[in-house]
Amino acid sequence: MSNPTPDIILHAYPQSPVAEKVRVAFGIKGLAWRSVEIPRLPPKPNLTALTGGYRRTPVVQIGADIYCDSQCIIRELERRYPSPSFMPTADQGLMWCLSRWTDGPLFDHAVRHVLGAAGDSLDKDFAADRGRLYMGEDWAAALKQANADLPHLVAQVRAPLSWLDTQLADGRGFLLGPSPAAIDAQFYHVVWFLRGRWSGGPAFLSEFTNLVRWEDNVRAIGQGTSEPMDPQDAIAQARALDPIAPSGVAANEPQGLIVGQSVTVIPDVNGGEQPVAGTLRFADAETVTIERTADDVGTVCVHFPRSGYRIDIV
Repeated sequence: MSNPTPDIILHAYPQSPVAEKVRVAFGIKGLAWRSVEIPRLPPKPNLTALTGGYRRTPVVQIGADIYCDSQCIIRELERRYPSPSFMPTADQGLMWCLSRWTDGPLFDHAVRHVLGAAGDSLDKDFAADRGRLYMGEDWAAALKQANADLPHLVAQVRAPLSWLDTQLADGRGFLLGPSPAAIDAQFYHVVWFLRGRWSGGPAFLSEFTNLVRWEDNVRAIGQGTSEPMDPQDAIAQARALDPIAPSGVAANEPQGLIVGQSVTVIPDVNGGEQPVAGTLRFADAETVTIERTADDVGTVCVHFPRSGYRIDIV
């Protein structure tokens, strides 16, 4: 098979805050992309056909390469489309370190905040799914506690927002200066989530006048240019093309991984999720890639971050 230039395909749903992060990233790069809308709740058969079982949102597909988690997506967009850069200053390492907090503890805190504030008004199926994903097996008790703890949760998120407001107090347009960076998208999705999904969000955020101005600046970037796509067309594109992922394992591999091993990959949390099984194709400090073949999608490579994911040899 030949590999013509494939579409960038975002598999997501409109209300997803993490998908909003990626949509902002598309805007920073000025990219054209295709949108496959997936269900908010499992089952998600067209998505999991491509990923081998990974159900989180969003996923980006480029040909027969499937990128899971926004870490992996942003890194690959920067590699393929280096200008304008997601890293406009010399602080790339610090930005990636900070992103593990924005995408991990800060976002998890915001989820507890929003779900706790919703209380009994939250759709029961949605509460069960996201509660299990973010709060563990005893999610019902954790959700009840989040509702009781809401004033504490608000106080906890107020501190980092005040830090952002101070960072922007000199009038800069974006967090690192005049140009938007990946870290703007990585913070923005949390603020967007609080504003749009918590009834008290707009009033709460109005305290942070510099942050509100920054929100307007990020929103004005836009989200690139998108067109809808049928999920079966995305699957057909994967089946028609070859993955382009490299093969190899970088030096100093701590788990002893080698190309060709049978492995599973799963988020390194107790979210009740299905591991993705395949053959190891590539691994370095940042990324692991597994190859898998199925009748419906052909041979694809599924890419995950190393940070926040568990790899087991089977």
